[in-house]
Amino acid sequence: MEKEKFDKLVEEALAGIVKYFKEHITNVEVIVEEKPQRDIYERTGSSPFSTILGHYHGVPLKHRGFYYGNVPPDVIVIYQKPIENICHSEEEIKEKVKEVVRHEIGHYFGLSHKEMDEIENL
Repeated sequence: MEKEKFDKLVEEALAGIVKYFKEHITNVEVIVEEKPQRDIYERTGSSPFSTILGHYHGVPLKHRGFYYGNVPPDVIVIYQKPIENICHSEEEIKEKVKEVVRHEIGHYFGLSHKEMDEIENL
């Protein structure tokens, strides 16, 4: 898929975030990269053979105190090639992008993987 088309899917996924969450997201940059760099595997303790679809860099909202300020934006990275590699159609890619964007925004709010799984199952 062309990068511009993939970028558009990420934009659409962000636009589809629940209003409550959108209203509380500030100072976050969302970018698309082709694939994770080696240091991401090291930072996350993941095997270089694992599939990383997205990554959140920053201080989760629920861990910020009164001292938090004057900081560069948090960053959410969505990795295009790993998503494309596990999907079989453009529709699957679109759905996976939505899922990964929601997941990384969950990390922004400080949700654990377990909490996100519980929310997804509601």
